[in-house]
Amino acid sequence: MQFCTRKRRQQPAVIIVSLIDVLMVVLIFLMVSTTFKQQPAVKLALPESNQSKGGATETPPIVVTIAKQPPHLYLDTTPVTLDKLQEELLRRAAQKPDVALSIRADAEAPFGQIIKVMDAAKAAKIKAVSAFTKNPGQP
Repeated sequence: MQFCTRKRRQQPAVIIVSLIDVLMVVLIFLMVSTTFKQQPAVKLALPESNQSKGGATETPPIVVTIAKQPPHLYLDTTPVTLDKLQEELLRRAAQKPDVALSIRADAEAPFGQIIKVMDAAKAAKIKAVSAFTKNPGQP
């Protein structure tokens, strides 16, 4: 015995295309508005110096990083050999004669590598050579 007839329920209509459009707009907004933090290629413990000072220059210097583990030399963020480094320093010094070189060396980096980088800078006739240090109170 059946007292009432069952009506078929209609499933709710969800328009997936418009949801995807809204999702894409939100995704694009997040991608455009996000700032990315630059991570150094190598973690370094910079040596301490009481005489360090901030150096703001008009043109950014060439940054050579010297790590304590091989490969020791990095030009900006790419690992290089000493020969490639010297070629690149010569090329950049020929393009811009007043270019500066900054050395970011780990506190436990081999001192011989630092001297080799300084020799390569002298061979490329780069006069302004500086080193990254940290103040004793800095983390």
